[in-house]
Amino acid sequence: MMEYKFKRGYSADEQRILEVLKSCFPVEPEKVEKGYVISFGALKSMHVWIENKKLHVITESNRDANEEEILQTNKMFRDFLTKATGYTTKERIKMAQKEAVND
Repeated sequence: MMEYKFKRGYSADEQRILEVLKSCFPVEPEKVEKGYVISFGALKSMHVWIENKKLHVITESNRDANEEEILQTNKMFRDFLTKATGYTTKERIKMAQKEAVND
């Protein structure tokens, strides 16, 4: 499981995250007890929810996905995280490295 902080100005709002999911992945998210789940391309499943003002994400890979599906899905996933949190991939990596040093 990964958790991501929201950049200032990006609300930790479930409805907003649902809209971002729909705009990034061409599938209908399934509402579950805690957040939403989708399945697309190289993602066998992706469960997203908000807890303690952070975006939580659990992914399970589709081992049968081909290289093209993997590349496309990874790009869509990174776009989702950027639109959802407001942080770019580079910024998220930098924050994760900083947290790892502090642990």
